[in-house]
Amino acid sequence: MRLDDVIEILKSIPLFKPVDPEALRLLAFSSVRRQLRPGDILFRRGEVSDGGFLVISGEIVLDPADDGSPSTHVFGPGTLIGQLALFAPVERSATAIARDAAVVLVFSRDLMLKVLDAHPESAAVLRTTLAGQVRAFAGQVSRAAG
Repeated sequence: MRLDDVIEILKSIPLFKPVDPEALRLLAFSSVRRQLRPGDILFRRGEVSDGGFLVISGEIVLDPADDGSPSTHVFGPGTLIGQLALFAPVERSATAIARDAAVVLVFSRDLMLKVLDAHPESAAVLRTTLAGQVRAFAGQVSRAAG
C-alpha cells in the first residue's frame, strides 16, 4: 500500500480528521508494518499497551473473554484499534486475533508523541478532540447512572 493511501485512511478516522497532513505523513511513514497469519495474536487481554494499530487488510477479532468464544467485535480495513493506547499506557481489555491473513500498521506511543512534538499545532487539535470525546463519554455515564 502506498504512503498516500495510508494517509487517506488516517484522514478518514475521526481522531485524525483535523490533524495536519504533514503530521499524518510522518506517522504513516514511521509506522511499522506487521503481517499476521490466521490465528496470530496481535495482543492479549491484560497486557499493558504500548500503542495502537491500523488495520490495512484482513480482519481482527477482539475476544473480551480471552476464551476463544465467538465474538461480534470484528474490525476490518480502516479501523484504528487502541486509540487511547496511543497516548497512555492502558491494560488491554480483550485479546486481538487475526481472523484471516491481515496487515496492520503499528503506531507506538513513542512514535505518536514524537509526531506530536514535531507538530505542536496537531497536538493542540488532538487535545481538543480527545477532551470532547471524554466529555461526551462522561455525559453518557452520567445519564446511565442517573
